[in-house]
Amino acid sequence: MSDDEWKDYAKGLIKAEIARKNISLIDLSKKLEAMGISETPQNISNKINRGTFGAIFMLQILKAIDCKEIRL
Repeated sequence: MSDDEWKDYAKGLIKAEIARKNISLIDLSKKLEAMGISETPQNISNKINRGTFGAIFMLQILKAIDCKEIRL
């Protein structure tokens, strides 16, 4: 796969997990804030839509939404 395909894959994966939990970006922002991570809903959206976020950001989101498994 090309880099662009990997970015799309990462973006789709994180969006799907957020959607499965039925959590808005506003709620996600609040959940991250409770963990001590300051991210605005717009900032979260921008990072996800670029698809170039790091593993730490991805793990923070997955932890915030209480995702125990990732469907690859």
